[in-house]
Amino acid sequence: MIHHIDVHTVLQRCVCDLYSNLVTRPTGVAVRTGIEQLLAAAPRQPTLTVIDFSNVGLLDYSCADEIVAKLLLQYVGEAGAPEGYFLFRGINDAHADAIEAVLERHGLALVAQRVGDARVHLLGVVDDGERLAWEAIADRGLVSSAELATAACFPVADAAQLLDALYRRRLVMQLDGGYVALGGMQ
Repeated sequence: MIHHIDVHTVLQRCVCDLYSNLVTRPTGVAVRTGIEQLLAAAPRQPTLTVIDFSNVGLLDYSCADEIVAKLLLQYVGEAGAPEGYFLFRGINDAHADAIEAVLERHGLALVAQRVGDARVHLLGVVDDGERLAWEAIADRGLVSSAELATAACFPVADAAQLLDALYRRRLVMQLDGGYVALGGMQ
């Protein structure tokens, strides 16, 4: 299931109809809380949520920290964490600068679709092996660990470990016995 959240709409509902900029930590808290309420109302199954920044003007570091990093931290890596996945869409260069800074500070990564680009990309902290594996998955669609090993010239055990790491970081989803990069199934 794919769930779409327009950040600008959440901002208008939670803060003020007149704003299109995400500045100040209290604004970020209000928007993240609004997003969390929408997520809580969604069905309890693995869901890809598209967080759309297309209609957002400015995004400062404090709002990026509140909205992006704190949201991701609830979902990444821990056993028992909700099985949610996020694709951040409509990211412009200024958004990317603020988002990259907070991702680096928290050791996080996410899948983003930049304004005017249909392809998806990784932002944040990933090592070379993770990036190579993720790009191979994004290029091929649904893959098994054996298929990834062949495509990226990894030993099968390394491919399996990389898939597990990408899955725990919510950068790929398990689907039909394989793995697919977020944004690869739209």
